[in-house]
Amino acid sequence: MQERVTTAGILVQDGKYLVAKREEKGSIGGLWEFPGGKNRYTETEEETLIREFQEELGLSVSVGPLVHAHDFINKDTLYHLKAYLVSAPPISHLDLLVHSEFRWVALHDLPSYDFAPSDQEIVKTLLSSEHGQG
Repeated sequence: MQERVTTAGILVQDGKYLVAKREEKGSIGGLWEFPGGKNRYTETEEETLIREFQEELGLSVSVGPLVHAHDFINKDTLYHLKAYLVSAPPISHLDLLVHSEFRWVALHDLPSYDFAPSDQEIVKTLLSSEHGQG
């Protein structure tokens, strides 16, 4: 079985979390997620997040501490999902290249969104931890 590292960025501004809805294609099309993506084999996890936020949203971020990690299997690949707090300057515009929309969501409202299965675990961690306080 192949193994891959995948990352997610938890961006909080004014007490709200950035979530994005995937375009209606692929295995998680139409579902919400915390932005991020698959690690390229020569990258650190931090470099992956910086690249993915730039490629998917046109946004420069700084990567903070790891707040969640879990493993899951999808199509014969074992993924090691790692979610980090990220920070960015105040955001007025995002380029949506693989998403159809984004929203800023209060912590207690996150469970009402239809998240990709892997990101549902991140929501549980945020709701049950000190990191959920933004």
